Amino acid sequence: MNPTRPELTAALRDYAARIERVLESRLPAAAETPQKLHRAMRYSVLGGGKRIRPLLTYATGRALGASLESLDAAAASVEIIHAYSLVHDDLPAMDDDSLRRGQPTCHVAFGEATAILAGDALQAFAFELIADCAHTASASCGTMLLQLARACGSQGMAGGQALDLDAVSRTLTQDELAHMHHCKTGALIRASVLLGAAAASFSDERRLAALGRFGLAVGLAFQIRDDILDVEGSTEVIGKTRGKDAAADKPTYPGLLGLAGAREAAQFERAKALTALADSGVESEELADLARYAVDRLN
Repeated sequence: MNPTRPELTAALRDYAARIERVLESRLPAAAETPQKLHRAMRYSVLGGGKRIRPLLTYATGRALGASLESLDAAAASVEIIHAYSLVHDDLPAMDDDSLRRGQPTCHVAFGEATAILAGDALQAFAFELIADCAHTASASCGTMLLQLARACGSQGMAGGQALDLDAVSRTLTQDELAHMHHCKTGALIRASVLLGAAAASFSDERRLAALGRFGLAVGLAFQIRDDILDVEGSTEVIGKTRGKDAAADKPTYPGLLGLAGAREAAQFERAKALTALADSGVESEELADLARYAVDRLN
């Protein structure tokens, strides 16, 4: 991510720069044995990206009074989980993509076996970061580990990918499509928000539920925008092969609702997110800005 993006607030640009430093410093060094595996891990995480998940973690935690140091491990962990998911999603057995973030996908650059191992190692490393975090209270650490595990398991990201694979060449209802994306994309974005709250030792259940609704709505808005960009974006700008979803006969919001309907759906989810944020009582221009960015971004 370019930390000088004009559409993000100054605080979010600072968070973006910070997460790059945290990821660079905490990932295993490329020269450390096994070198090829570590190079593949670093390649997959440090090769760019919007970093919306760690930005949500920082923005939520800071709004609730957490220090930046106490949020670093959680922010890095959600981005590393996201990177692992992309490595595996791009494999020939999954989405079979050759381009990610404007560069060859991990399995193209390092081979399929190393890509599988890199994804496995990244997933484990994300949990290690939280479990080994000296800045996190033990009670919060357990909550954070549970939130992350649920977000990337069979009821979250992995389950969403399974639903996505099963949906190829099928027509889904809008509710079915939303459920698939709530799992595949929304669960980890929701966890990004809740991890920030947990790092701040925030425990108001009613307000946490509203923050969770905020995260799910941002996640769905973000995914709908991805679907739109797959139709009208350019490969150079979006950093991945344009039109891949249509070519693979995957159900998408533009395919189901048309481009105009998809844009309306994204706007609707953004409005839901902002309403949920207001219901949470958390005053954060950064979180509101990220909800807007999910729909307005160009890549």
